[in-house]
Amino acid sequence: MEKRRLGKTGYMSSILTFGGAALWLVTQAEADAGIAMAVEHGINQIDVAPEYGQAEMRLGPWLEKHRREIFLACKTRKRSKTEVLESIRQSLKTLQVNDFDLFQFHSVDDMETLNTLLGPNGGLEAVLEAKKQGLLRYIGITGHKPTFLAEALKHFDFDTVLFPLNRVIAAHPDETIEFNSLLKVAKKKDVGTIAMKAVTKSPWTNQMHMYKTWYEPFETQEDIDTSLWYALNQDVTTLAMPGDLRLWSMVIDAAERYKTMNKKQQSEAVIEAKKYRPLFPPE
Repeated sequence: MEKRRLGKTGYMSSILTFGGAALWLVTQAEADAGIAMAVEHGINQIDVAPEYGQAEMRLGPWLEKHRREIFLACKTRKRSKTEVLESIRQSLKTLQVNDFDLFQFHSVDDMETLNTLLGPNGGLEAVLEAKKQGLLRYIGITGHKPTFLAEALKHFDFDTVLFPLNRVIAAHPDETIEFNSLLKVAKKKDVGTIAMKAVTKSPWTNQMHMYKTWYEPFETQEDIDTSLWYALNQDVTTLAMPGDLRLWSMVIDAAERYKTMNKKQQSEAVIEAKKYRPLFPPE
């Protein structure tokens, strides 16, 4: 599987990242099978969070034995220094590891939250303290509003940024979720880019559905190919895999057959997606 440089970290990340949300509510056997599949196909980066149900607990037994074989990224929704320090310690314990490669502030979508994190007794103080103690190496930020994240990168020298990017978003232009401005800032500052929701089609239209993702995903190989290849053509480092293990074989297949798309092909992929309702509608 192709690898790309994760910005200033220098790490060569596989173009797919193990999305911990897929282990939200699975058995240990199902989790072990998902981990084995990912490792077998060269996926060398994990993204997980304590909010992802049982994910940290399911990953723990494997990480205890194989920690140095993977780039491990964790995150927190906590905002104060005290809460973030506790979150770091608890996640390390549950994951059965001694450190993280990357620790991210999770779901930062407004200036009030960012100011709290970067201000006195905010989460950043905790992360910088943990970094000095050798508990983590790099600092990242995640959110669902790429335009705001572009602004956030101007307020602190983050190493990575995680954000939504897909062809349905591109088909419904909106100032809040437009991702090109973020990509430009990230490239200028050499920030590693981790995209999520690459195979998202639309919000669910009813309560009964077959996948565990909180959005309706594309589910045919052709549509997943188009969606994944479009996302990978947007100058991102890696794509977080969807939150349902049943989609992973098709996603991995698409990544291993990745082809660059010319401007015409990208435009056609976006035009075809206009018939779908975006997960994050214009505000």
